[in-house]
Amino acid sequence: MTAGAAQRSRWLTGLLLLASALLVALGTGVGSVGLENLWPALWGDAAGAADPSARAIAWQIVWDIRLPRTLGAWCAGALLGLAGAVAQGLFRNPLADPYLLGSASGASLGVATALVLMGGGAGLAGSADSAATALVFSGHWLVRLGLTGAAFVGAVLAVLLTLTLARGVQHTLRLLLAGVIVGVVLGACTSLILLLSPASLQAMQSFLLGSTAFVGWASCLLMGAAWLLCGVAAWALSRVLDGLALGESTAHSLGLPLAPLRAALVGVLALATGTAVAQTGLIAFVGLAAPHLVRGVVNVPHGRLMGLASLMGAVLLAGADLLARGLVAPQELPVGVLTAVLGGGYLLWLMHRRTGSAGGL
Repeated sequence: MTAGAAQRSRWLTGLLLLASALLVALGTGVGSVGLENLWPALWGDAAGAADPSARAIAWQIVWDIRLPRTLGAWCAGALLGLAGAVAQGLFRNPLADPYLLGSASGASLGVATALVLMGGGAGLAGSADSAATALVFSGHWLVRLGLTGAAFVGAVLAVLLTLTLARGVQHTLRLLLAGVIVGVVLGACTSLILLLSPASLQAMQSFLLGSTAFVGWASCLLMGAAWLLCGVAAWALSRVLDGLALGESTAHSLGLPLAPLRAALVGVLALATGTAVAQTGLIAFVGLAAPHLVRGVVNVPHGRLMGLASLMGAVLLAGADLLARGLVAPQELPVGVLTAVLGGGYLLWLMHRRTGSAGGL
């Protein structure tokens, strides 16, 4: 890596960390109750007086709802950005995304199955953009744990099924095709379950559209721990991705045991994706776009690329969550829909620009 690239990567790291801190600070003030109304309740009016009950409610809104939600969006975006960089390096395909091994479809099937077993999610349906609904939902902590566990188990089982159909990780193309097939089949199974159990559809909607409204402190700690574990493992395995970028024959000539190292990378990909999806539902395009945005600024080895892509994904999802809360306040937009629109628009613009450049040549 050249000195110029190293300097640009340091500047980008600083900017992403600064943007993260700014988004977390802004996340405490955006919602159905604006910061201008929360501030007097938190710190008192001009005379320095504040109603104790109003102060308790204001602190509950900030500490129990908005701050964990913002940090949860940051952590989920970091996991998806990291998983996207791993997927694109593992498959040597810039269009690979974290859901390529069927984890998203498996998580959806797990949640749909759990909702049917729970009786269609009775009492859990509601508007994901309501703070009151978030408080009510958080009271069903046992049910929430069941849905989260079902999503994670479904994601892991889908990846294992993909590995079984692909007969391991030796052949990247076979693994890619197996992931696509598993995703389609499990997605069809989810649709069939929802068709046979209409009562589950409304409760399933926020998961399918992607939402950070129900993320609490426990989810933040879980995603943070998974991010640290996956980040350390991905950094330790980054040499494998650098070798694969030069071709499999070159990687073999470097003495890399590709089969076990690929399996470890698939494990990192599955853990990062499954943890994020289990907590926030299906968030589109963050894992796909984050590595692209980093590579558009600086060309670095995979060790740094995965760290920068993780920070970029965190900033993207935290910013999208902020927009979802503020664009049509006091109502909210599903953050997964917003990332799909913005991410799809960005990729269409990127394709148009590259097509125009090729035509010009």
